[in-house]
Amino acid sequence: MSDIQKIVVAYSGGLDTSVLLLWLKETYGAEVIAYCADVGQGEELDGLEAKATSTGASKCFIGDLREEFARDFIFPMFQAGALYEGQYLLGTSIARPCITKGMIDVARAENADAVAHGATGKGNDQVRFELSAASLAPEIEVIAPWRQRRFRERFPGRTEMIAYAEKEGIPVQASVKKPYSMDRNLLHISFESGILEDPWYDATAEECRDMYVLSVAPEDAPDRAEYLELLFERGNCTGLKCDGLADLLGELGVAAGGERDGYTLLSPHGVMRVLNRLGGRNGVGRVDMVENRFVGMKSRGVYETPGGAILFHAHRQIESLTMDREVMRLRDSLIPKYAELVYNGFWFAPEREAIQALVTESQQSVTGEARMKLYKGNVMPAGRRSPLSLYREDIATMEGGEEAYNQDDASGFIRLNALRLKTEARRREGC
Repeated sequence: MSDIQKIVVAYSGGLDTSVLLLWLKETYGAEVIAYCADVGQGEELDGLEAKATSTGASKCFIGDLREEFARDFIFPMFQAGALYEGQYLLGTSIARPCITKGMIDVARAENADAVAHGATGKGNDQVRFELSAASLAPEIEVIAPWRQRRFRERFPGRTEMIAYAEKEGIPVQASVKKPYSMDRNLLHISFESGILEDPWYDATAEECRDMYVLSVAPEDAPDRAEYLELLFERGNCTGLKCDGLADLLGELGVAAGGERDGYTLLSPHGVMRVLNRLGGRNGVGRVDMVENRFVGMKSRGVYETPGGAILFHAHRQIESLTMDREVMRLRDSLIPKYAELVYNGFWFAPEREAIQALVTESQQSVTGEARMKLYKGNVMPAGRRSPLSLYREDIATMEGGEEAYNQDDASGFIRLNALRLKTEARRREGC
């Protein structure tokens, strides 16, 4: 018998986590509590509690984390301009600490001895879950069945899991496995493994059209550009303006928080819902890349991040107008490190929080409006303005402007910067 008496397991209701739940109960002789975090994955949650309890869970908690996910995780990350290896907007990575926090909250409230997850020993998610848990609750043990030989020997593949589910009466639908795996949340959908493991395979091919969920193919997007305006306050998008927005909000079931200067004010969750729909119908936000996993291997992933792509580019437009040059350079120099910390699971680490403090300070003047043009997979700036703008037309203009900027001053500036170059050139020439 194990010393562990109560386990909270990350649960989705699918075959893997259903089998995992019962295996934990059998193996550890412990009470098992199911936890499902709603981070906007769009899955049907009705009946999940009954499904979990019929599988062997003593309780099932469903945490609605959608607003918290957008407000406390997605938005701070976008303020930092995070982009992993120049392409990935970190959709899966940023969801894991949010989910873990929700699970730890339940574990503590229920006085659980351990939490468990179904991440494999080859991926990044095991690291993200466990590093987050270590930061939040070092006293709680983490169980990772896929890293236990006894679990892998019993369930070497899906066939064995299906047979086990049928034998134990676990209510799961044993359907044919898709030729890829997918993970969805409010920020994105990721696709990997299966047919995508060949990096030469064309994920834009006709046979892959049905794989995508959030976006149409760019070639199938409307032939007319769609314009959108985003209102930013201190680096966060707080309002949107576009044709047909009221109808779209009704369709999505998103409540407005009022109006200001023609903008409809929205919560972070509402902003993401609307941007996902607008970007998706214009084929925006698809990424296909080979990335470096933290565990040491390369993997190929295909991502749909329509709303995130719009938010990323619009935010940068306001920054270009309002951020001091050296502050921007300093913040930008930290982007690779920040993105790496998020990707590798160090969201709650002190170094990420330290960088975030600098990011928050850098965003104090990032207030204004960005107008974006969406067209067949592209997000293009179509204007930006701000009451805190550092751009001055009387300085930048090529038409006169001697009162604000004396061009003669550039002569000394150039001579001083050229001094070391001339000195080096003379040394090379032996002068």
